[in-house]
Amino acid sequence: MPLSVTSDRNSNAASRPDGAGVSYWFRCIGCQAVTATAAQDFRCAQCGNLLEINLASCTTTGVNSGALKKSWRERRSSNHPLDLSGVWRYRELLPVPVSKEHIITLREGNTPVYELPRCARRTGLPRLFAKHQGMNPTGSFKDAGMTVAASFAKEAGYRWVACASTGNTSASMAAYAARAGMRSLVLVPEGKISWSKLSQALDYGALTCQLRTDFDGCLRLLQELVRRAPVYQLNSINPFRLEGQKTLALELLEQFDWAPPDHIIVPGGNLGNSSAIGKALQEMLDIGLIPRLPKLSVIQAEGANALVRTVREAGGERLVQVQAETRATAIRIGNPASWEKAVRVVRATGGAVDDVSEIAIAQAKAEIGAEGIGCEPASAVTLAGLKKLVHQGFVKPDETVVLVLTGNLLKDPDFTMEFHRGELFAGENHPAGSDSLTPLRHPPVVLDATLEALIGTLEQTEKIG
Repeated sequence: MPLSVTSDRNSNAASRPDGAGVSYWFRCIGCQAVTATAAQDFRCAQCGNLLEINLASCTTTGVNSGALKKSWRERRSSNHPLDLSGVWRYRELLPVPVSKEHIITLREGNTPVYELPRCARRTGLPRLFAKHQGMNPTGSFKDAGMTVAASFAKEAGYRWVACASTGNTSASMAAYAARAGMRSLVLVPEGKISWSKLSQALDYGALTCQLRTDFDGCLRLLQELVRRAPVYQLNSINPFRLEGQKTLALELLEQFDWAPPDHIIVPGGNLGNSSAIGKALQEMLDIGLIPRLPKLSVIQAEGANALVRTVREAGGERLVQVQAETRATAIRIGNPASWEKAVRVVRATGGAVDDVSEIAIAQAKAEIGAEGIGCEPASAVTLAGLKKLVHQGFVKPDETVVLVLTGNLLKDPDFTMEFHRGELFAGENHPAGSDSLTPLRHPPVVLDATLEALIGTLEQTEKIG
């Protein structure tokens, strides 16, 4: 398979040829070394740790936060292509390609905040909110980061982009690559992702390789590939991805009229999203957009709880890897790449880390569905985790909480159908608690095609309540 590139493959550079100076640069999260360019594994040449992007606009004193808020608000009524994007609308706090013609957008972002009154009552809170990133173009939060990273790949002249994925990243990358006229390579663990997610990548034209390994094995192989071939990596190791994902927090705070909630709770998988949200919160505080930091907490599945074990067993100083296993496939990751960034932002905001059982995830997912919203299983760890944090007293009864729902209900319909049919945990050994799922199940009912049968079923359902 011939691979070609039409420009310098190390052109993830910060300097601007138009004489505008430097708008961003790369900084190692470990040794703090600063560089204007990044290699394709996006790791520090001195110590091998991950790189992040620092923006001049977030380190310059005298930023007019009021003017930024006014400009962003006005853009919501603009029909300019960049203003229609809920990511590029905040471009003053993003790295921007030299030529805006290279920006690839599907009108991502612009996702709603829903109130969850039933879930609030279940948790003992007066009000509870959900920021639903599953309402993005490909159905997950990945689009917010992909629009930025894919745009820089396009500007650098890459023909091929690639990712390792548990499903959502592959769908998003394939869509943006197709939109940009680039080719996409997807590496997924065989038999361990939702077919709904995989079907998206196939439909968007990706070369999809199902590897006989787990997600971490796919990512290791991708890292080797990008060092030897002109292929641009679009996993969350890529710091341009995380810059785009910062806009979730920007949009959320704008929707709250810049009054921060007390808590933001996110699912934990590869931990890029929590890192991006935390980075955005700190930048907003630094330039005066918000008066204080909300607590950012990360919730994982018990079977894929590398961050939780890293904090509890190693004090957050070294990664404790796990053999990941959970039905919440989007967070089935045992060696999260951004664990150090996640530890840093949880500490900086005073947040917490915790894990939840498979039963708790299934119950929380059904409860969110009962609100008429719905989400994929990985998103539901936020509600399950909130219940634990309330019980522990970490979240107080009078505090405002926002759950970040990362994926759409339709991302994993098999989970939903198996849950409602009572087949989800069939043959599995789960502790007591599965009985709590029964009232939440709504299996389809097979009837004779008669009015009497239909009325009888309605009456029976009414009695049950």
